[in-house]
Amino acid sequence: MPLPAPPGFFSTMMFQPLLHWLRRTGLVTQIVIGLILGIALALLWPQAALSVGLLGTLFISALKAVAPVLVLVLVMAAIGNHRPGKVTLLKPVLWLYLVGTLAAAIVGVGASMLFPSVLHFKDAATGVAAPGDIREVLMGVLLSAVDNPVNAVLKANYIGILVWAIGLGVALRHASATTQKVASDLANGVTFIIQAVIRCAPLGIFGLVASTVATTGLEALSGYVHVLCVLLGSMLCVALVVNPAIVWWKIRRNPYPLVLMCLRESGVTAFFTRSSAANIPINMAIAKRLNLDEGTYSVAIPLGATINMAGAAITISVLTLAAAHTLGIAVDIPTALLLCVVSALCACGASGVAGGSLLLIPLACSMFGISNDIAMQVVGIGYIISVLQDSTETALNSSTDVIFTAAVCLSEDGRAPASTPLSDASADTATAADPAQRRA
Repeated sequence: MPLPAPPGFFSTMMFQPLLHWLRRTGLVTQIVIGLILGIALALLWPQAALSVGLLGTLFISALKAVAPVLVLVLVMAAIGNHRPGKVTLLKPVLWLYLVGTLAAAIVGVGASMLFPSVLHFKDAATGVAAPGDIREVLMGVLLSAVDNPVNAVLKANYIGILVWAIGLGVALRHASATTQKVASDLANGVTFIIQAVIRCAPLGIFGLVASTVATTGLEALSGYVHVLCVLLGSMLCVALVVNPAIVWWKIRRNPYPLVLMCLRESGVTAFFTRSSAANIPINMAIAKRLNLDEGTYSVAIPLGATINMAGAAITISVLTLAAAHTLGIAVDIPTALLLCVVSALCACGASGVAGGSLLLIPLACSMFGISNDIAMQVVGIGYIISVLQDSTETALNSSTDVIFTAAVCLSEDGRAPASTPLSDASADTATAADPAQRRA
């Protein structure tokens, strides 16, 4: 008589091939599979798709929960363990952020001048408060910088978190070696938690895509196809033409392996989470895999999530000019150039305003004497098309953070060797940091 199988034998046999497949399959591949399955489920069984939306909600909540702690601890540890004489490359990265945002605003203005859009105003947006002028935006940024540290972490105020992290890091430079080691170990512990959350990305993307397609579809966008095409076309131009040109100028070699890898591994996730802050852990993992200088990327990437807003600059400039064209307002070249500068400045403050780039549109509209009533109707149209506009904007913003940081480190730091696997874009961003996968 054969002996009965031990408890859990069959479940182990069933899950063993699945675990083996997860270990040897890249994270990006798993995300693509989750995306396809999510679309299929939404088309075939909409009710079930709405239910699995919980997976996406949990994934985004987990990312948003760990991101503030990650920024605080990593920046504090990086600055606290900085050794005198060790060069960091934050200033060149900030210059690229500025140049990239201004270039994006120019692309948005140029596209709007070449392909003017006409909007159909209906009801003005209600229940939102736009900033009065650019001084109010700058004042909001300054107030965010001096926020209570506990409140900053609770409310994910990244400007306040960065200020406190930098201050604590500077103080830790004068601490004992034991204290600095504790800060470093704490950063490693938070990084381990981040890696575990990132491994859940395929399930999260599956839930997000399924619920989004089942809920909205694309019917709401049909009335605004032209302005949406101008927006998305401008963002694609920046992602595939302007950013590669800036990266080539910096590293003096083919930029597309780096750009396409970052778009696929950072942009795809940011597209579905629609949160630059939630995508900070993904960008950190990419930077670590590329062997970039930790003292640079641990500060530059969280800072980029706050001020590097190429997509927001495009949104502000395109929708503002669409309103001007609708009202028959003539826009000359000097005014268009001024709009580029204003859009870039407004974009840098977008993260400090609830509603992001859309609620900064009235600031730019005021340049043309457009009333706040009409400007808020433009904001309302922005919310209608935000299904694609906001997702693409976030993907551009977040992927640009890691692209520019990597470009500066690869060109000036010399930390990443020439054999850095930029062309091996299909590799898992977490593989380099996952001991189990290294052993496999």
